[in-house]
Amino acid sequence: MKKIKKIAGITWAFTGLILIIIFFPLYNTFSSSVAKLPFMKINPNYTGGEIAQKTVMESCTLDIRKPVFDGLFGEKKNGFVQIDWRGNLKEEIADTIDYDFDNIMDFIIHIDVKNSKTDLRPLNNKVKGVNVSTSTSYGWAVRVNIKNI
Repeated sequence: MKKIKKIAGITWAFTGLILIIIFFPLYNTFSSSVAKLPFMKINPNYTGGEIAQKTVMESCTLDIRKPVFDGLFGEKKNGFVQIDWRGNLKEEIADTIDYDFDNIMDFIIHIDVKNSKTDLRPLNNKVKGVNVSTSTSYGWAVRVNIKNI
């Protein structure tokens, strides 16, 4: 019985090794084809969420993204909303943002692009503060912490 188990184990290991050698070159094409499937999406915690509103201004475009409250097992109490300015930015950005589109402004944001300083003035009790404010390859991005009520 021990001899049969040894032979079966060695055969299984050898078969696995052969399969790895055969399928290793195909791994790249397989992974890229799986990534293109329609249900495969990048987590909004990394992308900032889907664009909810795009406003074209004279020198740049303002993208307000949908609020993100994603957790591992459902929605979290706290999340963020990401605001992107794309294009040629001025030295100072000052905008009033309505992230939930209820026609009531939620916060005023002032960014000194030259000194990388961001000031946020909440106009809504859901708005908690600035999480990230950074220069990007396309312009500037800000993530504002918000509460899910």
